[in-house]
Amino acid sequence: MSTPTTADAKRRGQAFAGGIAGVAVIVALVVVFLVIKAGDDGKPDTGAVAQAAPTQPASPQPASPPAEQADPAQADPAQPAQPAQVDIPPALAQPPVVKAGTGTLSALKVTTLIPGDGPAVKSGQTITVNYALVDYKTGQPLESSFDSGQPFSTPIGVGKVIPGWDQGVPGQKVGSRIQLDVPADLAYGPSQGDLRFVVDILAAQ
Repeated sequence: MSTPTTADAKRRGQAFAGGIAGVAVIVALVVVFLVIKAGDDGKPDTGAVAQAAPTQPASPQPASPPAEQADPAQADPAQPAQPAQVDIPPALAQPPVVKAGTGTLSALKVTTLIPGDGPAVKSGQTITVNYALVDYKTGQPLESSFDSGQPFSTPIGVGKVIPGWDQGVPGQKVGSRIQLDVPADLAYGPSQGDLRFVVDILAAQ
C-alpha cells in the first residue's frame, strides 16, 4: 500500500470543507424558508380575504323612479307653475278644519268662509293658493298643501285645472278662504266621486 501524499491529504481536506459548506448552505436555506413560512402564517392573505369577503349591498332602489304625484286640482299632467312668494294674511294663518258635506251634490257650490279684501281673480291669471281636499261624503282627507307647507300656483280659467276650480275661483277676492263643493262631473268623474275643497286665495297675477 502506498503512503498518502501531501497532495492527496490536501484534496481530501478541500472535499470535506466543501461538504461542510454545502450542508451549511442547505441549513441556511431551510432556516430562511421556515422564517418566511412563519411570517406568512402570521399575516392574512389579503388577496384571499378580498376574494372571500362579500360586497356590501347597495341601498335598495326602485326598479324605476315613481311618477311625480299630480296635484289633485290639475286636469292635465303638465307641471304646475312655480308658487309665487306670498305673505299669508293673519286671517288665513291657521289651516282649515274640513268636514264632510251633507245631502246630494248636484251642482258646483261656492261658499265664502273668510272674505278677502284684495282684487277679484280673473280668468287667465295665475293664482297662488293653499288648499285642503276631502271626500265630500265621508270627509276623508285626500290632499293638503297646508301639510306640505308649499302653496300651489296655476293658471285659472284656462283648462289647466278641473272645471270646478275654473268655474268657482274666478270672481273670488284675493285674501279669501272659499269652499268649493265640486260634483264628480266637474272633478275627476264617478270613480273619485264628489269632492270638497277649501281654498285660500293668496295671490293672483
